[in-house]
Amino acid sequence: MLQAVLLFCHYIIQTMPFSENSINPDPFVQFGIWYEKRMTDTSVYPDAVSLSTSTSGGHVSSRIVLLKEFSEDGFVFYTNYNSRKGQQLTENPYAAMLFYWPESGRQVRIEGRVKKVSPGESDSYFASRPRESQLGAWASEQSTEIPDRDFLESRIDDFAGQFHNKQVSRPSHWGGFRLIPLMFEFWQEGEFRLHDRFRYSGKGKAWKISRLSP
Repeated sequence: MLQAVLLFCHYIIQTMPFSENSINPDPFVQFGIWYEKRMTDTSVYPDAVSLSTSTSGGHVSSRIVLLKEFSEDGFVFYTNYNSRKGQQLTENPYAAMLFYWPESGRQVRIEGRVKKVSPGESDSYFASRPRESQLGAWASEQSTEIPDRDFLESRIDDFAGQFHNKQVSRPSHWGGFRLIPLMFEFWQEGEFRLHDRFRYSGKGKAWKISRLSP
């Protein structure tokens, strides 16, 4: 159903300015329209997004992750649960995403609550990764200090030996998070910095849309 709506709205948005008259009342549909356009633009990592997390004391950190899935249920990315971001999300399960697409002059900000995806979902995605990446998930104790590159490559060799002629299972410390939005902001670049900004706020399907001053 969502895909059919996206295909219809994709044509509409290409022929109308970004305004109160063209914005979709559903932020997930609106994101899908823009994201589909992004995936056709020339970019090395079209699915890259800046993810910001925080400790309970308010110390914020940001990094780039790759968006692996999105739906009305939220926005999914994968990581080592023991990494800095994994620990912060366990301590403070709220985060912000920022998509910046200079080719189309667009940004999307998303803020919300975060929870782990199910073990089954993590297993399925892990099984789809290249074997080398699977071994890397075992070998890399993400965010911890290591003495040199040789140390990391030695751990890769060790786990390659352990899983020789075997399927690489998913480590229990590795899996997905899903950001469940409480706020969206869509930003379209305008001339003379008169940008078009629209914020969706609310919960569930009761989204309120507000135009923001640039």
